Amino acid sequence: MNSPKTNMTKKLDTKLARIIGGKYKPTDFIIADAKDADMSLGVTAAAPRPGNEMGAAGPGIYPTRQEYIGDMKALIEQGDIDIMLTSAANGEVLSMKPGQLKKVTLAVRGNDTTDIWNPRKSNHLGSPSRAFQTVNLKRVRKFCDLVLYSMTFNNDTDADLQSLAAFKEFRMQAGDLGMRYFLEVFNPNAPTNLKEVDYGSFVNDSIVRSLAGVTAAERPLFLKVAFNGGKHLQELTEHDSTLVVGLLGGPSGTTRDTFELLKQGEQAGARVALFGKKIQRAESQSDIVRLMRPVIEGSMTPDKAVEEYHKSLTEKKITPKRSLTVDRQITEPALLGD
Repeated sequence: MNSPKTNMTKKLDTKLARIIGGKYKPTDFIIADAKDADMSLGVTAAAPRPGNEMGAAGPGIYPTRQEYIGDMKALIEQGDIDIMLTSAANGEVLSMKPGQLKKVTLAVRGNDTTDIWNPRKSNHLGSPSRAFQTVNLKRVRKFCDLVLYSMTFNNDTDADLQSLAAFKEFRMQAGDLGMRYFLEVFNPNAPTNLKEVDYGSFVNDSIVRSLAGVTAAERPLFLKVAFNGGKHLQELTEHDSTLVVGLLGGPSGTTRDTFELLKQGEQAGARVALFGKKIQRAESQSDIVRLMRPVIEGSMTPDKAVEEYHKSLTEKKITPKRSLTVDRQITEPALLGD
């Protein structure tokens, strides 16, 4: 088997070592671009071209696969991200020119549970998550040694048991292949007797309980979870200093939502941000990513970053989706305070 060269010299691993070793500084914060949406959305993964509505059908509305990969290459070359997360098919394409991956660590989505199945006109999202894995890890291992594994708990004994059984099988398979992974745990998608206000506590306990029986050799490099408010995130981040917690981006929201999530998440102990829609659906992906680090490192407030972002759009003659006034607003409930 032609294994990829080790990633141990990549900045991701250097940063993780400092974080776990208790030497974290904001400059060590890890940023990932989650461009694996083709395993969820299909044709619409790259979001519609300007002037078109999400969900519309027809030729010319959405960027092609090759353009989607081109966006990945551009952000890799920019140098502000640490991880590029893709589907296996697109990750393989990126790996064909290893030189372009010197600045980042390539990661591939290792499974596709039913709660990420979201083609147009579908109704999969309303059913309790069931485990599934399209990916052949043996094939992926030839060009990538880091994968994302996702789970969703719904307080449904049968569904949650099936998810955990599949997780155990995955860990053994990944271990046999010498693959590393990070663990994404979504909020419930079809909960049984569970209120939304309780998602944070339920997910935190489910994560810790699920990993309590997992030895060091099979534990994830880090987590990817939804932001359910600062108190819930801080509860999880302070529970175990060796468990690095990352944030999933969730809905695209306003530009202020993007920067506010970074600020509040970092302050509550998150050390990784894995944003998909918040990057992919921005008017300028390069600028939204470029302004993330000043916010994380404290040299720019989220509000100021929104202002700077709009200045860049004006300079590039890009029409913003929202006015500056609207784009400065925090709209995601979890960011409005516990």
